Amino acid sequence: MARIKIDLHPIFNDTKAIDKALRDAIREAIDCKITLIEIIPGKGSGALKEKVIRFLEKKEIKQLYHRIEKDPGNHGRLWVHFRFTNPRN
Repeated sequence: MARIKIDLHPIFNDTKAIDKALRDAIREAIDCKITLIEIIPGKGSGALKEKVIRFLEKKEIKQLYHRIEKDPGNHGRLWVHFRFTNPRN
């Protein structure tokens, strides 16, 4: 299974770079029909994770993916799942 992995540690304090990285990953997942994006905001205080979740909850973004899953064993990681339907012949 192909997936995209984004580590946000290097850009944790640059909101524009975070938004761009997330938009680019979502666009790539849709274009290449990749069903999973792994986002690593890190553990820290949780502020970056909340920023990522707020971004993903925006109306125009939310309609692009199927669901968000929080890793139960590692609260510094999120998965964004995509569902692509096959056209019927």
